[in-house]
Order: sequence, then structure tokens, then C-alpha cells
Amino acid sequence: MAEPKWRLSATAVEAIVQGRHGNPFDVLGLHQHGKNWVVRCFVPGALGVEVHALDGTRIGALEQRHSAGFFESTVKLAGRQPLRFSCSNEGGVWSVTDAYSFGPVLGPMDDYYIGEGNHLRLHDKLGAHPMHHEGADGVHFAVWAPNAQRVSVIGDFNAWDGRLHVMRKRLDTGIWETFVPGACEGQGYKFELLDSSGNRLPLKADPFGFAAELRPNTASKVARIDGFAWSDGDYLARRQRDQRRVPMSIYEVHAGSWRRGPDNRFLTYDELAEQLISYVKDMGFTHIELLPVSEHPFDPSWGYQPTGLFAPTSRFGSPDGFARFVNRAHAEGIGIILDWVPAHFPTDEFGLARFDGTALYEHEDPRQGYHPDWNTAIYNFGRREVASFLLNNALFWCGKYHIDGLRVDAVASMLYLDYSRKEGEWIPNRHGGRENLEAIAFLQRMNHEVYGQHPGVMTIAEESTAFPGVSKPTSTGGLGFGFKWNMGFMHDTLAYLKRDPAHRKYHHNDLTFGLLYAFSENFVLPLSHDEVVHGKGSLLAKMSGDDWQKFATLRAYYAFMWAYPGKKLLFMGQEWAPWLEWSEARGLDWHLLSGAPHQGMQALVRDLNHAYANEPALHARDCEPEGFEWLLADDSENSVFAWARHAGDGMSPMVVCVSNFTPIARENYTLPLPKSGKWREVLNTDAEAYWGTGRGNLGGFVAQTTPSHGKPASAKVTLPPLATVYFVADG
Repeated sequence: MAEPKWRLSATAVEAIVQGRHGNPFDVLGLHQHGKNWVVRCFVPGALGVEVHALDGTRIGALEQRHSAGFFESTVKLAGRQPLRFSCSNEGGVWSVTDAYSFGPVLGPMDDYYIGEGNHLRLHDKLGAHPMHHEGADGVHFAVWAPNAQRVSVIGDFNAWDGRLHVMRKRLDTGIWETFVPGACEGQGYKFELLDSSGNRLPLKADPFGFAAELRPNTASKVARIDGFAWSDGDYLARRQRDQRRVPMSIYEVHAGSWRRGPDNRFLTYDELAEQLISYVKDMGFTHIELLPVSEHPFDPSWGYQPTGLFAPTSRFGSPDGFARFVNRAHAEGIGIILDWVPAHFPTDEFGLARFDGTALYEHEDPRQGYHPDWNTAIYNFGRREVASFLLNNALFWCGKYHIDGLRVDAVASMLYLDYSRKEGEWIPNRHGGRENLEAIAFLQRMNHEVYGQHPGVMTIAEESTAFPGVSKPTSTGGLGFGFKWNMGFMHDTLAYLKRDPAHRKYHHNDLTFGLLYAFSENFVLPLSHDEVVHGKGSLLAKMSGDDWQKFATLRAYYAFMWAYPGKKLLFMGQEWAPWLEWSEARGLDWHLLSGAPHQGMQALVRDLNHAYANEPALHARDCEPEGFEWLLADDSENSVFAWARHAGDGMSPMVVCVSNFTPIARENYTLPLPKSGKWREVLNTDAEAYWGTGRGNLGGFVAQTTPSHGKPASAKVTLPPLATVYFVADG
């Protein structure tokens, strides 16, 4: 007797059983064949299968076609609907809701915008999303893998069997999707892919995974990221202002080593919310900048080798825990900036590297796709799906987690095709130049969309070259960042302060040269983690002289920096001047705060932050030349520098800053001033409260209408040794 036409061929059955069928949605589930409905399923271990509707109504029994658990029969139905199978063997009875009888979740408009590269809510479509779909609760999974022969989602919901939930391929986009009924929040999962030749690839974590297992495990976890009850609406409204005109003092933090708990364990997001945020508020910092918190497998990478760009690392807790941390910061008026890494990604086999068996996210040619400095892969910014992946990640953190800023790591390595490469090791752009035109276009698009979609959010570039227009608007050809790290300031000032004070007069321009370009970009002045690792020592250890001189010089330097044009950034712990350089393997040296020199340094940084916030002259024109006026730039013999800061509002008093970088106290020093009258000393880094000598101008002084150095007034003042003092006009 001839086989009914609706029966699946033995070859196709075998392909299903072996997990080699390229599109099981064509054959499994419910299919109409003429006037009949055919039901097919593969349930390993089942000896019998009955078909039910989702409401429990029995529809019929299926015939076993293969001993591995393949069943097939015709049934009578009024129309298409999801199905549930009652499965049995000698061990008992269990229920399976049929994933193949559910329709797709993504639609044609998703395909259209994804194909264009203009889908700005990809994180709502790709990844794992718990939902109610066609009458059942479950999870929708979607992943981009255009060159794979087959993609399955495997996890806690299917015994990690790649034959059970093979995904549906959307041919126009190369995205694979499926709805898995019964899957739920908290379950682990990965993707199992066969490459174009049918070879099984290493199991892959979800590029859009919103949570991950704790390292060393590497699976993604189903997480619901839309249910958090935010209470920061007023804060988000207040932050919509010109960030250049407001105080910005950033406390850079590695969350794993700011402070450790008992037994040297990491603090959780909730513990950090309680301890770190209250400390930062007390210290007067306006923002916390977190070293990358995206999931990463290797602790000593500090997060700069991320494998889960959409997942807050599980080292410190859950995604909800991270949301509570941000929400608490906002309740205390503290902004959160994330260190974001689009410049490169690690080649761990469970990550993005050769994701579908091809160079999908990276370049095939190592001259374009390999980073020699970090032994990592470089994103293919010219591929619209890759650029869209990164763009959506930036928007994701701003939207889902209310992040206030993104500090973009290693921008210089993105801008130049020959970065850290010798002749012949790189490929010129289409014009024969060294600029990475695709990366430039990506950065411009990212900044355009972040500022457009999330008013009040800022972007900050770590960019170490003289690339023009980093913080200029994209409409004028700039990259569109809000700010750029001023690496020249950091380099020149530290080089100056390492020198013996007797020799500083020969290097006076190390501290004056920066003003030639101080307003060419919107700058952040960074004393970051990069300056206190890899044998560089702490900031205190870099200073010249004996112990007293080291502390005095660092205090003078901090006050110099807080009065210098530009926003401020200080790496954690440096506010109390540790002797040892930072290590991610231990907490900071909090015990040092029992000593007067360290207490004094911490008190000074606290006072500097409050002075910076309270005196508009010190912050309102940080990025504009109208806010700065040299008073003394040429006293190299005495290593003295003096300038005035102006708010530019016609009401706020100017602030005069004077730094003496020699250990010699200078009495009756002639200080040029912009106006005569009474002046008050409002901060002195040599104060006894800061572990200084107590020299200064406590009673203030009266400036006479005696011109000096081209200024209309002057006064005789005391300049303490290795100190910086601030003066404010009294009236």
C-alpha cells in the first residue's frame, strides 16, 4: 500500500531526529494537507503522544514513526491553533507545549527596519523576552546568524538538547527566532549553531543576553528588564541642561575593588547603592563613572574584554540590582556614567567571535579585524547589522537603565586604521588614507541618536590624539561627543610634578602649554585608573620630594586641577592618596584614613568638590575661553602660576587661583589682580586641616590700584610652600 502523501519521508524524519533538518517549522507542528490537518512532533523518550488543545481538549493520538520519539498523524481541527502534547513512557506521563505550532513574533516592519539598519529598539526584539503569546506563557528568542545552516536555542527548559527547539529563519534579515512555551525568567540558555557546512560550532551565549551566569559559567539567562519601578522622574527632568555649564566632578570606580565585604567577597549592587553612593555624596562628587559593568569572563580585564554587552555583570547581582543602584544614585542627585567598549571584543569561543562560522561581527582580514594591543577582534563598523548592534547597545543602557553618560573607551583605536600597526599591516580606506571612515560614521550616528533619543545623557570620548572635532556637533562634521578626555593635561602636569622643584622652572611651559588648546574641545581632566596601574605607582608616589613634600605637592596639584578649565575626574582612592598602586584583586587601602596626612587629603578633595560646585566661576565656563584669564603665566623662576576664573553671568564673583610649586614660602609676593578692593582666601591647600603648615592669608587682603603684569590692580600676598590658594573678591 502506498504511503499517504502527508507522511514525512524517512530521510526527513531521520534529519529531524539527528538535528540536521534546516527548517523543522516546515514539517513539525500543525500543517494543513488538503482537507486534513497533520500533526508531527519529536519528543525524545516518548513511547506515546496524545494531542490536546491548550485548554485541555483532547484532539487525538499520534503514531510513532521513529523509536527516538518522532510521531505523526492526521487530526480533525476547525483551524490552526497551538497544541499541547501529553507524552508517556514506562516512567510516567508528562506534558509538552508544542513550540512549532506557534506563529512568529517578529513582523515585516521589524524585517524592514532591521534590514535598513535603522531599528532603534532591537533590544526589544532580539535576545530573550518573556511574554504571553497566542494563549501561552513562554519566552521569545531571536538571534542574528545569517550564514548558519541551523540554529537552536538550548537551555534549562529543554535539557540542553539542540534537536528540540530549532529556530525559524527569517530569510530577509538572517535572524532566527522561536517562541518557547513554558520557558521562564531565570533559566539559562545558549544557542547551538551548525555552520554552512553542517559543522556544529561551540555553543554561543546570546549577543543580546540581558543577564548571564556567574563566571566561569558562560550561559545567558532569561531576564525581564521592563518591570522595574523607577522613581527618578524628577532627576531625569533636571538633568536636561547644558552639561558644559554645570559642575561635573566624576569619581571613577572599579566596582569589584572599591571596597570588599567579609572574606574578601565583592559587594553587591545593593551594598554599593548603600555604601558607595552615600560616600560619593558626602565627598561632593557629582557623578560615578563605573569601569565596564557589561558581563566579562576575566576579572583582571577590569571589564574591558566584554562578552555580554547587554548584561550587567552577575558578579554583583541581578539586572534589577543594578537598576536599584542607578535609581538610588539618582535619588541622591548622583549621575551614573558607564565605561563603554565598542572598540574591540574578546575571542572567547562562547562569544561573538566567528559567531555563525564566519567573521560576522569582525573583519575576515586580520589587518582590519584583529587588535594587536589587546589580542582581540575589531568590530566591522561598515556592516550595518554590526553598527546597529552597537548603536542599540548604547541606547539600551540609556533607556533601560537610565544611565546618565557613556565614556567611550579607546576611541583613537577606532579612528585610525593604522593604530598600533606597522607599514603593510593595515589596509587604507577608499581614499588611500588612514582614517577608519566606517568607525567615524558609526560614532557620529551613535552620538546623534543618543543625544536625540535621550536628552540629558552625555557621551565622553577617551581619545588621545589630535583628531579634530571630537566634541563638535555632527552637523558641522564633528564626531558629536559631549566631552573628550584631556590626555595632554594629565601627561604634562604629571611630568612636571615628578621633577625636583629646583628643576621645575626649566619646564614651566608644561603647565602653561595646555591653555593654548584648552578650549578646542569640551574637556574632562582625567586622573584615571590608567595612571595608577602597571608599575606606574599611585599619584602620591609620583610626586617629587620627601613624604611631606609629596603630600603637599599632590594637594597643590588637586587644587590646581579643580580650578583649571575642564570637568574633573579622579580614580577611586586617590582622594586620600594611597602609597600603593591600584590592584583589582583587593579592596582599597581604607585603613590609611586613620593617618592625618591621608585624612587631610580626603578633606581637601571634599572641600574642592564643594567649592567647585558652589562657585559658578569655577564651573560655568569650563569649556569657553571667556571663563579663563591669565594673571601670571611667566614666573618660571619662582614656579608660580596665577589665573582668574569667571562665571560670565555678571553676578557671580570671580575666583583667583595661585599655585606655588616650590617648597619655599613666598612672603609679600606681588599678585596681579583684575580688580582692587578686599579679597578673601577661601581655600588653601597648606591649611593645618589638610596636614599643611598653616601659612596663608587668613584675614584676606586689600588690593590696591597699582597695575602689575598688565592688570589694573595688585596686592602683596603670602604664597605657602607647595600650595595652591583660592581668593574671591569680597563685593
